[in-house]
Amino acid sequence: MLTGRRSQARVAGILVAGFCLFLLFLRRGKNTNPETVEAVGHATPGDAAEVHAAQGHAAPRAETEIVLASTTKEDPSWVYRYFPHWNPQVYIADDPLAPLTVPKNKGREAMVYLTYIIDHYDNLPDTVIFAHASRFQWHNDDPDYDILPTLRNFRLPYVREAGYVNLRCVWVIGCPAEIRPFDDEEPGAFDGDEERRGDAAKKPVSAKGVFRRAFQQLLPEVPVPTLVAVSCCSQFAVTSETIRRHSKERYVRFRDWLLDTPLEDSLSGRVMEFSWHIIFGKEAYHCPSAKECYCNVFGLCDLACTDSSCDGRYILPPYSTLPEGWPKLGWEHEDRGYIEPSY
Repeated sequence: MLTGRRSQARVAGILVAGFCLFLLFLRRGKNTNPETVEAVGHATPGDAAEVHAAQGHAAPRAETEIVLASTTKEDPSWVYRYFPHWNPQVYIADDPLAPLTVPKNKGREAMVYLTYIIDHYDNLPDTVIFAHASRFQWHNDDPDYDILPTLRNFRLPYVREAGYVNLRCVWVIGCPAEIRPFDDEEPGAFDGDEERRGDAAKKPVSAKGVFRRAFQQLLPEVPVPTLVAVSCCSQFAVTSETIRRHSKERYVRFRDWLLDTPLEDSLSGRVMEFSWHIIFGKEAYHCPSAKECYCNVFGLCDLACTDSSCDGRYILPPYSTLPEGWPKLGWEHEDRGYIEPSY
């Protein structure tokens, strides 16, 4: 009798254990990426960076990803802290041993952007946000030059509707007429022919001066536009469908051009800066009104605006490098009364 009860208890224990294993299996099947969610969602910025660095390209594909072009001197920890759900992909362009890096540190952020597209072409998320690594930068479209509010307010549904969206609405710098490829061309500038440049050789070569030749090499099948205008500065979002309007081989050719061109980084990177919107299907002149842009892109629809700017949104700073102590301290080292957003 005792033996029979022990046998029944043993069978019951086996059934309970099997049922528990079955529930565990179902739970894991529903959670597509439990380790990443737990590790990133509750980690410090440094811990999160290590998690993503270890995962590299193997991280499960999110609906939206953010790609940062960084160097070893920059601090991209903010992206892990505030946007872990966008599966940050931080490329360290000047560290060949970094988990995410580029073939050569050349062409500025364009080399990172193209490398990401090439590496992920067959497994892109629905939307990709491309940006620079430093949180506070002179060109960020925000009163404090802070990219956090820009990304917090960013309307992803509008990107999916438009295909390509600039992260900057204000026109200064880039609109309404940044480059006139034929009028601005400097003979001999592309090839570094000082003799052909003549008196112009006394001045540095400009991106405007080399744009026509560079554009012909990048997009030989596209007529060189007479006017190119888009708000600077190479930070934008684009859908996978828009990216795939071109073949992977085309992006490889773009990157090869960056690797092989004799142009300095300041020139080749700027040529790409004013070509992205064309590559992604927009007209060469792409300057939506500031009011329309702030409303569509950031949901800020009650601003007082002109065509080129909206009150209280952006003032061109006196220098391209923000002062030490920014955003708490201003240009004269005065206390700005800055309060960190409580996101």
